[in-house]
Amino acid sequence: MRHGHSNLQEGHQLLLLRGGDELFPALVEAMDTARQVVHLETYIFEFAGSALQVAEALERAARRGVAVRLVVDGVGTPAVPEAWARRFDAVGVQWRIYAPLGRLGLLLPSRWRRLHRKLCVVDGTVGFCGGINLIDDRDDVALGRLDEPRLDYALRVAGPLVADMVATMEQLWWRMQATREVRQRAFAAAWSALRGSSPVGDFSKLLRKLEARARGLAGEADTDAGSSLVGVDDARAALLLRDNVSHRHDIERAYLKAIGDARAHIIIANAYFIPGRKLRKALFKARERGVRVRLLLQGRYENFFQYRAARPVFKRLVNAGIEVCEYAPSALHAKVAVIDQRWATVGSTNLDPLSLLLAREANVVTIDRRFGALLHDCLDDIVCHRSTPVDAAALNARRWHDRLLDRMAFGIMRTLLFLTGHRY
Repeated sequence: MRHGHSNLQEGHQLLLLRGGDELFPALVEAMDTARQVVHLETYIFEFAGSALQVAEALERAARRGVAVRLVVDGVGTPAVPEAWARRFDAVGVQWRIYAPLGRLGLLLPSRWRRLHRKLCVVDGTVGFCGGINLIDDRDDVALGRLDEPRLDYALRVAGPLVADMVATMEQLWWRMQATREVRQRAFAAAWSALRGSSPVGDFSKLLRKLEARARGLAGEADTDAGSSLVGVDDARAALLLRDNVSHRHDIERAYLKAIGDARAHIIIANAYFIPGRKLRKALFKARERGVRVRLLLQGRYENFFQYRAARPVFKRLVNAGIEVCEYAPSALHAKVAVIDQRWATVGSTNLDPLSLLLAREANVVTIDRRFGALLHDCLDDIVCHRSTPVDAAALNARRWHDRLLDRMAFGIMRTLLFLTGHRY
């Protein structure tokens, strides 16, 4: 299937949400109408600023008797604030921290495998997927207070793929539950968790009923929810996952196929862009075929590896005729792409080794031409009017010690990956 994927299904409503200013109210609206289940996964949950409205909506839902589950990552969110932990426990919000670091922290390579996806499902009928963490758009972990909102995207989805969200979130929850029971030497409970049933409730059975319901439901999303929101009905779409078991390369392969099929135009907006050999080769070949390739990347210095290790890659891309543009008005955290105004993806996956080799990620892919055109126009406007092209001459004329630091960062990155058993 050209530009496609074998899991693509018809009958989806896709609503593009830009930043927390659009995502958080959409989450709150869905949670406030929930009757049965709210299940949320995120990397960062900052219990402050505009993200507080989501925490409060989770609390309200649980108080009404809705089954509420929350999973946060142990690096992105090392702890739930004590006050909120008490509030959640009081109303019955079930919350877990994925892979807490412990005493040795990230010194253990096995701890580099993080939960980076951002998923939410309400009543098995409406889902959310994207790159937006639950943190105020003007707060940044590395950059501090921002003058403008962070650039990031998510999707509100209704349709068959919501059932796939339910299945993957349920699977992770019960695996975490089993691990927890084993550590407490509650082996019978651990076995029950692995089988997907809890000795303290019928949550798993409920989710399976909702999953069946979602497969036959197109949803009730309102694509006219606001003048700044854009969306489409009856789109073909699929949920793609990356994990360390059965979906190791699904998202990367989808990118490679779409880039390989490109005939006119590629736009990729990605926060942490250090593509491996296969992706670089695919982009080079696309450019040789005459495809216009534009990359919208982070223009601000966040950390040594994010900035330095990318520079040798930028140099090769720019010298090959690929347009690299840096976004500097605020932080760029987007992980989206559109190819030939048809194939498009919105999700949590950076095109860097952490996302493609180690983390749990989730992206929605669609081949709907209407959505592809909408996302293309959105990114094209930012590239043309709000970004700065990276100049090939300036890259090639960087001072020798800057080039040395760039190479050191790239080499250290590859060495660290080797320790995890990966080549990139």
